[in-house]
Amino acid sequence: MMTLRGKVALVTGGGRGLGAATCAALAEAGAIVIVADIQVDLAERVAAEIRRQGGEAVALALDITQDNQVQTVIQKLLDQHGHLDILVNNAGTDVTLSVEELAIDDWDHVINVNLRAPFVLAKHLLPIMKQQGGGHIVNVASTAAKRAWANASAYHASKWGLMGLNHALHVEGRPHGVKVTAIVAGGMRTPFLLDRFPDIDPGVLQDPKDVADTIRYVLMQPAETVIPEVTVLPMRESSWP
Repeated sequence: MMTLRGKVALVTGGGRGLGAATCAALAEAGAIVIVADIQVDLAERVAAEIRRQGGEAVALALDITQDNQVQTVIQKLLDQHGHLDILVNNAGTDVTLSVEELAIDDWDHVINVNLRAPFVLAKHLLPIMKQQGGGHIVNVASTAAKRAWANASAYHASKWGLMGLNHALHVEGRPHGVKVTAIVAGGMRTPFLLDRFPDIDPGVLQDPKDVADTIRYVLMQPAETVIPEVTVLPMRESSWP
């Protein structure tokens, strides 16, 4: 297994839920974690807890839909560390409405956060990772990228698109030592679901730490091995066969 010690990892949406769990898991493995979130107060809390546990972490305010911010942040991290080894495209959003009710602006926002932003981040980081001779991009997808249910058209479109982007990046990055992996995550006990669906049974969902551990496992594969896609489901998953 590869070590993550000294690797610089940028995690979007790192302030809570799966993002926070991923930051903790990577820091525990020795990575220098950049906790990026549009809500910097949440990112600060995550980074502070990681440092309290003896890990290395820095909070960063980042709106991934703003291209100039993305470019500035990447350059800042390169200036500070000299390399950027891991990108976890975790930040996501949804608007739970039918196609008829969904505003075009809401559609655009979901697509921008869930699909366009991962493309922009990868566009800027892929050439850097190629020049470094390696790197790893992880795209957090969903079972929503494999099947569909009502009142989630923008979310489904974004996650299906993210899967296509993931495998295209895998093809382009692989000859240059850059790994790309999609994490197809089933339902998790995170604010993303629990805040929007108060009647959902937490017992059918999985701990985000379990998915974060899978992300860490994928990142620690030997240099000659890549996992392009992995599905992580709770044992009682109700949205997947």
